[in-house]
Amino acid sequence: MSFPLFDLTGRRALITGSGQGIGYALARGLAQHGAKVVINGRNAERTHAAADELRAEGADIAVSIFDVTDASAVSNAIDEIEQDHGQIDILINNAGMQFRTPLEDFPLDQWEKLMQTNISSLFYVGQAVAKKMIPRGAGRIINMASVQSALARPGIAPYTATKGAVRNLTSGMATDWAKYGLRVNAIAPGYFKTPLNEALINDAEFSEWLAKRTPVGRWGNVDELVGAAVFLGSDAASFVNGHTLFVDGGISISL
Repeated sequence: MSFPLFDLTGRRALITGSGQGIGYALARGLAQHGAKVVINGRNAERTHAAADELRAEGADIAVSIFDVTDASAVSNAIDEIEQDHGQIDILINNAGMQFRTPLEDFPLDQWEKLMQTNISSLFYVGQAVAKKMIPRGAGRIINMASVQSALARPGIAPYTATKGAVRNLTSGMATDWAKYGLRVNAIAPGYFKTPLNEALINDAEFSEWLAKRTPVGRWGNVDELVGAAVFLGSDAASFVNGHTLFVDGGISISL
């Protein structure tokens, strides 16, 4: 039985920050649905190791090592990907970082780093890829937002600011680029078991609070984000534009 609306066969997806965590899970998931995937990271050793693991599973994987916070490096890398591997049909802006400390003590250098990594990079990569997609009249861009696009917690106010910006920039991209055949949406994960959340995962008190606070009653597993990415990257979402899809076990809608 085939499901052509969700079939990604023949499409090429670039996923930033995909050497581990959510990006890695999405690379595997999209490959399992037929996509050719370009994984990206700054750490060449880790990214190539991830690529080898995915290839061992039968995935069609290429690697592009570049820093998403460097606009010039991004532009050059997108040119090289399209020249060496073919057109990018799906972009997932996944690269991101976290830094936790009370707002009154938040270091200025970490503020700048968060802004560059979580929002400027999304603009750099999104614009560079859109410039390739627009003449072709088609493309899917998926930005990774967060449940913190709508909610705040102590100690992560700058992160919350960046993810709110991701959600709003997604709306702007969708509005500007829909006329060219592009569809731009976002996924807002809740609390997932990832290296970014390792400190919280190891905090028994926080995990207990999270289980009680989330209607589903547990942490999310990264594989549970694959369906949302496949949907938004496929023909099934041809009339979905500017939407932020919360995948959070219900935490954002429950008191």
